[in-house]
Amino acid sequence: MPTPSMEDYIEQIYNLIQAKGYARVSDIAEALMVHPSSVTKMVQKLDKDDYLNYEKYRGFVLTDKGNKIGKRLVFRHELLEDFLEIIGVDKENIYNDVEGIEHHLSWNSIDRIGDLVNYFKADESRITTLKQIQEETE
Repeated sequence: MPTPSMEDYIEQIYNLIQAKGYARVSDIAEALMVHPSSVTKMVQKLDKDDYLNYEKYRGFVLTDKGNKIGKRLVFRHELLEDFLEIIGVDKENIYNDVEGIEHHLSWNSIDRIGDLVNYFKADESRITTLKQIQEETE
């Protein structure tokens, strides 16, 4: 399994490839707010661990393994955003909160949160009831 730092890079590379068809070192550095040299080192490590194929001066592409993990990481991120929105976290806090917790939850916890999100989405009145409870306790 990749480290949390590796996950951040894989997720960002996956998102860039989905959005633009490619991912450049400069795009990743800007998105993750790191130096391009740090991106290059991580890309080399991800290549060594078979998450992507890297050719110096030619770029890189995710391997099947990298794509699979990237897709799963994006799913986790989006699921946690949905969950925090459902439970009433202020929108301006959601992204940073997800970034803070996503690497610290087991996949079992993610699956259970997914069950809860599906439970609430299956009947929107459940979300309304939750919001009423929150208003009463404020």
